[in-house]
Amino acid sequence: MWRRIIALIVHPFSPSSSGALGLNGGMFYAVRRGRRVGVYGTWDECNEQVHKYQCASFKKFATKKEAWAFINEEATGSSTCSRDFGEKDNNYTHNKDTSESSDTRSYKRSYEEPSEKKYTYKRVKYTDVPYSPPADKNEFKYLGDYTVVYTDGCCSSNGRQEARAGTGVYWGPGHPLNNSERLQGRQTNQRAEINAACKAIEQAKSQNIKKLAIYTDSKFTINGVTNWIPNWKTNGWKTSAGKDVTNREDFERLAKLSEDMDIQWMHVPGHAGFPGNEAADRLAKEGAGKSLS
Repeated sequence: MWRRIIALIVHPFSPSSSGALGLNGGMFYAVRRGRRVGVYGTWDECNEQVHKYQCASFKKFATKKEAWAFINEEATGSSTCSRDFGEKDNNYTHNKDTSESSDTRSYKRSYEEPSEKKYTYKRVKYTDVPYSPPADKNEFKYLGDYTVVYTDGCCSSNGRQEARAGTGVYWGPGHPLNNSERLQGRQTNQRAEINAACKAIEQAKSQNIKKLAIYTDSKFTINGVTNWIPNWKTNGWKTSAGKDVTNREDFERLAKLSEDMDIQWMHVPGHAGFPGNEAADRLAKEGAGKSLS
């Protein structure tokens, strides 16, 4: 069934696309929460994803770019489902708390680049994608034609001599690529987050995956790779305050790995009950408990 649904999705968003006319003469239907997240060219296709789906979130747009922006936009607080379609539909309500729980305090710390706290987001959004386990555990999960992976990093006693950091990469229940490792080198939470994303990209390349949707609860990692790196390079890897970028080597590695990949960076709130993120978190904590090689 999920393969049939994927086949219905129209051409996925790419940063260069201008948003040609939809199949219905100019409209695109964005499903932010439904049976399958994506952009559709007709109301019938969209309705198949949201009809009688609890807490569905969807909206109609004139261009594909706007539709994908709706899917990827930063989530803030609670919201209600959009119903601007003009077609007859049922009532839906979306009231999802996206705030992090206090459980993050033992493993999550403030960003290591305080001078970069004032930033804007690029294509950063938590998207709750309902998961239907595939028949074959070797199969991947998809967002349109982007292969989905969840990454996380953690560090106990972050900033202290006894710190232990680990990385987690989660592809799906029982998937052979699921990965849990102890972080090598300096033990910090932010390094663990960055290196978890690096590991996921390396694994994707080993499977000849070209389009990857990386779900992470680290806005630091997302903004580093999408916003800050170009400025850091221009400034000789200095922050706006003139200080050396703390995680330069890690960000350089991430940027290099990302060069020939089409990556959608997706933010998901940490410790908020999202299965993929929780699984990646467990893997990261397992990795932190391992010995350094």
